Amino acid sequence: MLKRRLITAAVLIPIFVLLVLKLPPLGFAILTSIFTLIGAWEWSGLLGLKDFLPRLCYPIFICGILSIPVYVTLEWVMLGALIFWLLALVLVVRYPKATHYWGNSLVVRSLMGCMVFVPTLRALIYLRSSDIFGANNGPSVVLFIFVLIWCADSGAYFAGNLWGKTKLAPAVSPGKTWQGLAGALAAALLLAPILMWLLPAPQPALPVLILLTIITVGFSVLGDLFESMLKRNVGLKDSGGIFPGHGGLLDRVDSLTAAAPIFTLGCLLMLKLFH
Repeated sequence: MLKRRLITAAVLIPIFVLLVLKLPPLGFAILTSIFTLIGAWEWSGLLGLKDFLPRLCYPIFICGILSIPVYVTLEWVMLGALIFWLLALVLVVRYPKATHYWGNSLVVRSLMGCMVFVPTLRALIYLRSSDIFGANNGPSVVLFIFVLIWCADSGAYFAGNLWGKTKLAPAVSPGKTWQGLAGALAAALLLAPILMWLLPAPQPALPVLILLTIITVGFSVLGDLFESMLKRNVGLKDSGGIFPGHGGLLDRVDSLTAAAPIFTLGCLLMLKLFH
């Protein structure tokens, strides 16, 4: 299993980095939209749907929903994502006690998917095509978010293995610990200077950039826990099998679905405050 994971990562990561850095904005938007629909297909499995046609209906539904936020400002979409993820935190903390509010409702879980996919897609397209603080750095900022999440996952893994004792959310993900979370946040602090270099913001904004990096990692952990909760609710180990040894697409981007909108909201606030 480990060998398959390493081989898959060695093949996919260079391709991914090349696509993020070199694709034109339209090409990146099309690619992320395709990945969003693949994620929606996997989400249909988290809804408990098993037959092909019912599962296909959910990506079609998401495809229709994606056109709606075009008429809603990016700020409101990202603010809606923040509210959703704060509610998701409550559900994770109260799992399984609060499951009766959402666990058996196809409508609620379908709407949860909308709040996962739509803000993430809008956030990535905005970050990739924008020049935050006029730095012409969109591709590098998107890549930074992925590297931040990967390093945070690694920090959590090693800190958890070495010192992990206190369970973070045992009912949702028994392997995660508070010590692992501390390792993830420490990784964020180490990478914060890179973000300061990518975003040449005014001096007063630098402490905010450090805080944004830490908050983004915190929400990335929440995204991971949220998907684990949904999989546990329907008895799935992985969301899919598209990546050998790694599971499904959602298993690889669950952290991103929470991190990208929160990071984008932070950037939008900084632009208003310091630009």
